[in-house]
Amino acid sequence: MLRNGDRLGPYLIVGALGTGGMGEVYRAQDVRLGRTVAVKVLSHSADQREDIRQRFEREARVISSLNHPNICALYDVGKHDHLNYLVMECLEGETLEARLARGPLPLEDSLKYATQIANALHRAHRSGVVHRDLKPSNIMLTRDGVKLLDFGLAKLQSKTFSTDETVVPPLTGEHTVLGTLPYMAPEQVEGRQADMRSDVFAFGAVLFEMLTGRRAFAGSTPASVIAAIVNGAPTFDGLAFEPPPGIVHLIKACLMKNPEERWQSARDLTLHMEFLSKSHPALAHDRKRGRPVIWAYLAAVLVGAILASVPWFLPHRGDVLPLAVVAFPDPRWHLLRWQRLRV
Repeated sequence: MLRNGDRLGPYLIVGALGTGGMGEVYRAQDVRLGRTVAVKVLSHSADQREDIRQRFEREARVISSLNHPNICALYDVGKHDHLNYLVMECLEGETLEARLARGPLPLEDSLKYATQIANALHRAHRSGVVHRDLKPSNIMLTRDGVKLLDFGLAKLQSKTFSTDETVVPPLTGEHTVLGTLPYMAPEQVEGRQADMRSDVFAFGAVLFEMLTGRRAFAGSTPASVIAAIVNGAPTFDGLAFEPPPGIVHLIKACLMKNPEERWQSARDLTLHMEFLSKSHPALAHDRKRGRPVIWAYLAAVLVGAILASVPWFLPHRGDVLPLAVVAFPDPRWHLLRWQRLRV
């Protein structure tokens, strides 16, 4: 455990950000460039395990091969006093997991974040990178949008589907299957190969959880979760709103058991969501667009009421005012009818 003021090469530790199975993450200052960074340090005990060290090195190689605004950037990699470390951009915000702890997201936010996640996956897949551990805790929500984190379980492969197995020598236990159980595709839990379509399955599970506030595949035991993934299908029953049919179709296609029946790439996802965005404008946008119309209507009514009251305070002469002075908005709010007022 590092303390504030410790140095790792040119990086000055200024605070702890979190801990994990492979080590700790710290906020640090790059004394050369004067910028704040996040330093991920492989713990000494983990450094003694060949499998974890390989995973740490793999994460560095994978992230360095990617450059996308929705993927956490890698700045540097180094070793100091037998401590291996990665230097990444320091993100301000909260994980999607923390946000979901407060309940489901609005439809417009879900679509916005999902589109950014799909764009990040498309960039990774185009570079031959399969994440294999997409889940809410690996998705950071920042002021600038989504950032995809933790490629520690990712694998590099050719653009054709790899024959690598997902059951590998242990990372955390004997014959551990790579991934996080509630978000793993059937082929992963069954020990078969994982490819970009496995990330598509996890994407569908994450989007379902954003909309509903509950996991797509839940259970009281690992066995029951696996059974739900292999044989079950999530439903949208009991929601306070009815999702657009296009969103339901999108998620169901992501969560097909057979990889051949899913969306075949993250690019398919982005194209479909672009279509949905055009055919179903975001609810927030519609509400914001309607507010000026409402205020204009209320203002017109108020002005009309004020002007209508003016003649009551003027001397009564029994004539007709030469000009129209009262505005009556029609039911469509944006047209005005004028008529004479007798006093």
